[in-house]
Amino acid sequence: MVKYPPFADLLDFVKTYVRIQSKNPAEKSWLAYILIHYRWVFVCFFLLPLSLVYDIYHLARSWIIFKMNSAPKKHDERVKFVQQQVREWNQQGRSTPMCTARPGWQTISFRQPKYKKTLFNVKVNLMDVLEIDTEKKTVRVEPLVSMGQLSATLNPLGWTIPILPEMDDLTVGGLIMGTGIETSSHKYGLFQHICVSYELVMADGSAVKCSKEENSDLYYAIPWSYGTLGFLTAVEIEIIPALQFVRLEYQSVSSLDEACRVFQEQTLKEENNQFVEGLMFSLNRGVIMTANMVNSAEPGKLNVISRWYKPWFFKHVESFWGQEPQVEYIPTRDYFHRHSRSIFWEIQDIIPFGNHPVFRYLFGWMVPPKVSLLKLTQGETVKELYENNHFIQDMLVPMTTLKDALLCFEKEVKIYPVWLCPFKLPMAPGMLRSPSGKQEMYVDIGTYGVPKVGDFHPVETTRRVENFVRSVNGFQMLYADSYMTETEFHSMFDHTLYNQMRKKYNCDKAFPRVYGKVSRAARD
Repeated sequence: MVKYPPFADLLDFVKTYVRIQSKNPAEKSWLAYILIHYRWVFVCFFLLPLSLVYDIYHLARSWIIFKMNSAPKKHDERVKFVQQQVREWNQQGRSTPMCTARPGWQTISFRQPKYKKTLFNVKVNLMDVLEIDTEKKTVRVEPLVSMGQLSATLNPLGWTIPILPEMDDLTVGGLIMGTGIETSSHKYGLFQHICVSYELVMADGSAVKCSKEENSDLYYAIPWSYGTLGFLTAVEIEIIPALQFVRLEYQSVSSLDEACRVFQEQTLKEENNQFVEGLMFSLNRGVIMTANMVNSAEPGKLNVISRWYKPWFFKHVESFWGQEPQVEYIPTRDYFHRHSRSIFWEIQDIIPFGNHPVFRYLFGWMVPPKVSLLKLTQGETVKELYENNHFIQDMLVPMTTLKDALLCFEKEVKIYPVWLCPFKLPMAPGMLRSPSGKQEMYVDIGTYGVPKVGDFHPVETTRRVENFVRSVNGFQMLYADSYMTETEFHSMFDHTLYNQMRKKYNCDKAFPRVYGKVSRAARD
């Protein structure tokens, strides 16, 4: 039995324990049994308080640094430290490719990358808001700035970014190097399309800035490149005025055809809605939501959904099914982070009774647990359980194929709710290109949970879904498990510009290729 000093760091304790119970399953203690069979006990009494402390610390730190205006002064110094590490790597002979030193458990992806154990790790500790320029209507941030941090900084000043993905812990860097989407994406595109410029440290240690006007080829190649062209150090993003409330209308739909028709009509509406979203609770039962920012709310219709005792948002939405269209008003920042408390709907598998009014009133103020801490404490047995009985995917398909896509997901996994989020794909160079050669409307189909089909198999099922998505000229979000071969991967994503930039900036020995970082074989 391992004894821990009374003041041992909590995270070190957790990491040490999980390592022991993962390596020696035959000798698991009662705590390991709870971690597997009664995980909610561990989550409620350990991870929730720890997550709360973690959030308070980071929000306080961000607020103090922003108010003291110290981040811009430190930024250049931090970038020089990144450059120094890259130059040292060059001096050592460039024998092993590089990657960031950020621990895999800190990302919001379910998996942890294997490659960090063998590659040259570069510390890129850049996590602050640097500058808000209201004349240019831009905000300049470092790559580890989170969506929760950014909205907490901008909203009190009357600003927001046009696309603000709802999960608090998603970072700017992850949303660019991977991708990001939100219910305003039918107006603005993906997260990459609201980025004005990127600053990077390249394979030779030089600092480069790129935009549509400067080094434009690199600018278009960066999104979806997963850190395989350089280390992102700063991003300039568009900002727009943020009004006080969002007027949200709920429209019930009672068939698949009606859902597809209403969703498409609201997305393409001439007097364009600012936000469009759909939740399907079965193949023939759903709610389509449209929203617009406003400065006032009708009396009696304000719903502050961020309060700890409020129902999970997806459950709240479900309550509107079968009713006539309903309208309510939500504070703007509450709307932006409406799915954070319930991690969309994943929390119902972690804390099955979490939406009960008693739990919400007593413990709701600590929800949600940090995804990173859930990953850190899962151990091999829990991870295997999730892998064999869980399906987490976001597939991006042309709007015209929405019905067929929903039928595919019904057949293969039958997971509900299903998240629907429209986005426009502009005609521009890069990894994502519409085969039509013109701007096209797509929809993100998000499925997260336990499959309800009898023949689910993580590899075969995912490959069948991937095959369907490729057949309709769609794309797979690469934070999730990808079982495509490299040839299939290259047929889904256009590598033309990416390969040119790899050659131009001498990246072949400096960084892995995208496939080498995102394929299932590259992740634990």
